[in-house]
Amino acid sequence: MKKVLFFLVMIAFSVSAFSADKPLLIIGASYANASVPYNDNLQAPLGGIAVDFGSYLSLGNALVRTPLLDGHVINEAQAGATTFDRIACNPVCDSLIQWQGYDKQLAKALGRVTVPGGTVNADYVVVTTANDCLHSDAFGIPQQDATPCTEAEMNATLDILIAVGQRALDAGVTPIYDIMPEWDSLDLPYFQTAFGLSWAINEAGYNKLRTLHQSRIASELPNAIQVDMWKNFEHRGDGIHPTDLTVKRAAMRIAIEILWVQSRGM
Repeated sequence: MKKVLFFLVMIAFSVSAFSADKPLLIIGASYANASVPYNDNLQAPLGGIAVDFGSYLSLGNALVRTPLLDGHVINEAQAGATTFDRIACNPVCDSLIQWQGYDKQLAKALGRVTVPGGTVNADYVVVTTANDCLHSDAFGIPQQDATPCTEAEMNATLDILIAVGQRALDAGVTPIYDIMPEWDSLDLPYFQTAFGLSWAINEAGYNKLRTLHQSRIASELPNAIQVDMWKNFEHRGDGIHPTDLTVKRAAMRIAIEILWVQSRGM
């Protein structure tokens, strides 16, 4: 309730006093950035396609537009990314076509805002959901060789996410993690069919991954922030990616959380 009242006050009055005028960093996958990376010689995973052929509002762009923030965003996310570096294997594996994992994305984001040997000109980094374990094309190996993640493999993914958050904290930057959308908000069986995947994670596996994601970050990174930014998630018809309205709401929730923390002097 306090945050709701705070939000209404911020709408009524200028929010500039609460902003440090520093860029917001963001790393992640397609929720954060619509586009896959281009490597050398204009080579790119999936032929360089963007989500919904570019008719898609990513969280990075929505954070630029939200009126509660300054619009300064450094977005190093890559559509299709996993927490680890991997090569593209759709339709065939090619070692020259690669995604970068979250550690490299964070290193690049920090590099954009750091004077060598000096301080970091950023207070927060948003870390969004990765493709790890969600489907058969998220392993960097041929789909026919990929199998659904065990709990140990899910925890290995969380190990990377937590290590990235700790690296951010060590640099003086607070990580802001999302909470994965609820299973019933998605349609992963349809997503599997629409994208020609060998398999997509089932309900039990997804809920296990989602629970681990939320609980381990909360317990192992107490100085991080978790925002239920995908509450009331609606997909755009492909079973997995959010509608523009869903993304706008997510950006607003992040902005409110940042301004709320800053207003309390934390």
